[in-house]
Amino acid sequence: MPAFSYRGRRAVALENEHLRVVVTVEGGHIAAIVDKASGVNPLWSPPWATREPSTWTPDMLEYGSDAESQLLAGILGHNLCLDTFGGPSTEEAAAGLRVHGETGVIAHELCVEGGVLFQTAVLQHAQLRFDRRLRLAPGSRRIEIEESVENLAIQDRPIAWTEHVTLGPPFLERGRTVTEATATRSMVTESDFTGGYCRHKIAAEFDWPNVPLEAGGTEDLRVFTPLDISGSFTTHLMDPALDTVGFQAWSPSHQLLLSYEWKRTDFPWLGMWEENHCRTALPWGGKTLTRGLEFGASPFAETRRSMIERGTMFGAPCYRWIPARSKVTVSYAASLESCTASPLKP
Repeated sequence: MPAFSYRGRRAVALENEHLRVVVTVEGGHIAAIVDKASGVNPLWSPPWATREPSTWTPDMLEYGSDAESQLLAGILGHNLCLDTFGGPSTEEAAAGLRVHGETGVIAHELCVEGGVLFQTAVLQHAQLRFDRRLRLAPGSRRIEIEESVENLAIQDRPIAWTEHVTLGPPFLERGRTVTEATATRSMVTESDFTGGYCRHKIAAEFDWPNVPLEAGGTEDLRVFTPLDISGSFTTHLMDPALDTVGFQAWSPSHQLLLSYEWKRTDFPWLGMWEENHCRTALPWGGKTLTRGLEFGASPFAETRRSMIERGTMFGAPCYRWIPARSKVTVSYAASLESCTASPLKP
C-alpha cells in the first residue's frame, strides 16, 4: 500500500472491516487506531499542526526551543522511546540528541503485505536497528505487534525502551474516561514539572490506584481528573505475580475500550502522564489534554545517567541490556472494541 496523507503527514494504513491502524513514515508513530463504525481514534492528536520532523528547523519557535521541539513538531499517538526515555544530558542535547531518543524523529521504511505492516529504521547515533510487525486479521479487533531491536555495536548496551501510548480527545474526557491496570507498587514523580499544578504528593510511594494528595487524602487514579488545569506523572510496577499484564482505557461517551497487553518481563513498568491544560509554553499553549500510558523497561523519564544510577526500584530493573551484535524481540497486542460497561475492578 502506498503512503497517503494523514494530518498532513506521510503515512501507511493497515485495516480490516473494523479498524484502521495508521503509522507515519517519519517518526514511525502509531498515529491512530480508528474504530470505523464511530470514526473515533482514542490516541492523541496534538492541538497544533504537526509536520514531518525532517522539515523542522530550530527557528520554528512555534514548537518550542529545546531538545524536545523536533519531536513535538511531529508527535502523534503511540510514540516509541528508544534508546532513551526522557531528556538528554546538557552535553547530549548540545550534540543533537532529542528527548526520548532519535526514533521519533527519523524516517522509517513501511510497507503492507498480506495483512502485515512491516516497519524498519536504523538509529544511526544509537547504533540500533528497529523492526516492527503489526498484524490485523480479517474480522479481528486485535492488533498483534512484534518488535525487535538489534545492537549493531560491538559492546553490550544498557537501554531504555518505552511504548509511549497517549490518549487524547474525544476519547479522553475530564471526569469520565476510565483506566484500569494490573499495577501494584507505585510512586509519584520526584519533582514537580507542572509549575505548581501537580496535586499529588511529590515522591510519595503508594499502592495502585490510590495516590496520596498534597492536601491530604487520596485520589483514585483510574478515573481521569475532573479539574480544569492539572498535571502529574506516576509510575507503577506491573504485578510480579502475572506473566501477562496491561491496561484498559474506557470511554463511557463512545462506549469503546482500548486495551494493551504485554509480557511483564519485557516491560515491568507503566508510567501515567497527565497533561491537562497546565503547560502554557509553545506548542502546548495551555490547551492540551492527554493521558499517557507508557509501558516500558524504565519507571521514569530521565537521563540515561540517572536511569543507570537508579538501577532498580521496588526490586525491578530500571533498564534492560542488549548484548553486542545481538537482537532482542518483544511482543504485545492492542485492541479496540465496543464496550458498554466500565472495566473497573473492585
